[in-house]
Amino acid sequence: MRLITVFACESQPMVIEGLRVTLEASGQLMLVGASGPEDAPAQVARLQPAVILVGPAEESPAVLGLLEALHAASPSSGLVLWVRNPQCVPAARAAAAGVRAILRRTAPAGILMDCLTTVGQGGTWEEPASQPPEPLRKLAARLTPRERQIVRLLCRGMRNKQIAQALAIAPGTVKAHLMHIFEKTGARNRYELAIGAVRLGLDQPEGPHAE
Repeated sequence: MRLITVFACESQPMVIEGLRVTLEASGQLMLVGASGPEDAPAQVARLQPAVILVGPAEESPAVLGLLEALHAASPSSGLVLWVRNPQCVPAARAAAAGVRAILRRTAPAGILMDCLTTVGQGGTWEEPASQPPEPLRKLAARLTPRERQIVRLLCRGMRNKQIAQALAIAPGTVKAHLMHIFEKTGARNRYELAIGAVRLGLDQPEGPHAE
C-alpha cells in the first residue's frame, strides 16, 4: 500500500508530534514535514506532499493568500483547513482556492485520518454530519438559469458584491437569489453549495444555448 504523504502548516511542536504519531499509527498516512506559514510554501514545493494540512493559526484574512501560495507551490496537493470554527472560514472562496476539506480542530483522530485519506486519494471530504441533503443532488434540475450563473460565480470565490457587478444586478438581488438557492438545494452554507456544485459540474460554463 502506497503511503499518503502529509505536510502540516503548523508551528506548535506538541501538535506536530501528536500528528506524527497519529498518522504513523494509521499505516497509510505519513507526516513528511511541518512548519509555520512563512516557510510552508518553500517546503511544500520541495516535498510535493499528497495533502497539506493548514492549522488553526490561519483563521485570518491572510488564509486565502496562503492557500493560493501553497496551491501554486504544489498544484497536485489536496488542501485541508484544520480550524477551530469552520464558520469563520470564507468557505466558497476557500473551495475556489483549492481546499478539498474543512475539518474541525476538535474532530477525533479517526475523523482526521478519514479526511486526510480521502483528500490524499484525490477526493473531497465533508464531516458526516454536514453531508448535503438529497435535494442538492438534484441541483441542476431545480435552479433557474440566473441561479446557475450565481452558483458558478460563487464557486470562483466571488462575494455578493462581486457577483452583482459581474451580472449587472443589485447586491440585494444576489442575496435574494442565494436565499432561494439554499432553500431549493438544502445547502446550509456557501461551502456546501460550492462543493455540491463542483461535484455536479455546475461550476463550469454552459453552452451558448444552455440559458
